[in-house]
Amino acid sequence: MPPQSLMNPPTTPPPSHPSTSLPSPQLPEKYFSRNAFERLMTLIATLVRFPGVGYLEKDKTEDSHHNALEEVHRYVLETAEQQGITLKKCTPHSLHKDLKTLRTYGILDERMYRWGYFLGTGALSQEDVAKVLNVLHSQAQYQRDTQIKQLYERLAKRLKGAAAKETLFYPVRAQWNRSIIETDPIERMSHGSGPRSLFDAIEIVEAAILNGQALELCRRANPYGDKVQSRFQVWPLQLLHYDIAWYLIHQDCDNKHLAISRIDRLSDECFVSKDQRRSLDEQRRSLQQAHSLLENGWGLFLGKPQDQSQELRGKLEPVEIRVRFYPRVMAFIAEGALRHPTQELEEGPIDPTTRRPAFVDYLVKLPKRSVSEFSLWVHRFMGNAQVISPGWLVQEHLEAASRQVAYYTSNLDT
Repeated sequence: MPPQSLMNPPTTPPPSHPSTSLPSPQLPEKYFSRNAFERLMTLIATLVRFPGVGYLEKDKTEDSHHNALEEVHRYVLETAEQQGITLKKCTPHSLHKDLKTLRTYGILDERMYRWGYFLGTGALSQEDVAKVLNVLHSQAQYQRDTQIKQLYERLAKRLKGAAAKETLFYPVRAQWNRSIIETDPIERMSHGSGPRSLFDAIEIVEAAILNGQALELCRRANPYGDKVQSRFQVWPLQLLHYDIAWYLIHQDCDNKHLAISRIDRLSDECFVSKDQRRSLDEQRRSLQQAHSLLENGWGLFLGKPQDQSQELRGKLEPVEIRVRFYPRVMAFIAEGALRHPTQELEEGPIDPTTRRPAFVDYLVKLPKRSVSEFSLWVHRFMGNAQVISPGWLVQEHLEAASRQVAYYTSNLDT
């Protein structure tokens, strides 16, 4: 006997709708038999339990043809066995017809499922959902992403009765890069913490990114003190969380200059341009250029317009930097094999006492725009790092060290 969880097959066709409404698809007579009905129900259960079935066992390196229906067939039989159902006349051919029936009723979309079958938006397995919940929890709690927080809370309610609830919501992984300012407008208002910012208009920014719309933004704070426009028109490209804050990657509408601005330093005065629009492909190409600059550089400063243009064309010579790290920190430096695509590590001579290298030299090629942010990273290892070249950077670090000594000396004297 089949389990109670499966409904009995219908004995009569569903009633027809009045002539004034569109005709609904009629359940084929073959599904009036118990075996055909149970096969159809088991197929649906299989698509729910194994999203992506048909491609799950595909070896990307194999040259031979992969028969998706044969894989679906194996998983359907496995599901039937787990449910205590005996399927007769279940073949890849009969399942092919069942899949067509699911399309007729809108359970499957009218499209090619080249990477496996799944129902609606249910493209994740339970294990996948647990990993996604980890990411959502981290981004909601530590990066203070308001929309993700709301999404996480909705999912938590929907999955409240899940059998694996405890393991689904345990934060196995977390990303401890915390935003240092309040990003939720409602929380900010309740605590009275800080003025309004672009976070109060973040939905407008996200819509503009996807619709290829230009925005007029207003800068409300500039701690660097340099001369920048208070109002400027840009193509918004991406919201980016880096270290302690959320940023907006954008491109100037006039000169195509790419830059990154911290969101809380921008005002909520955000105006959508009705005249300037471009395709999502153009948006994506500009974003790829910005990511290329980020990868080649160090930090978030993408350079001034003229230098940036030369760098994107490959005509800007990088600065070759050598920094020497001493024993207390050199093991940590050696661990970072992927800090930068151009980096090299060179070990110094072996110390006969410790039988370890006396130092490790870190070599990297950076655009000049990134040297200041790279220097801030070197400063973290104060007392255990020494800039070796180029000469002008050695002088800058020497002067910075001298100022530090002067600060401590003056305090000791008082």
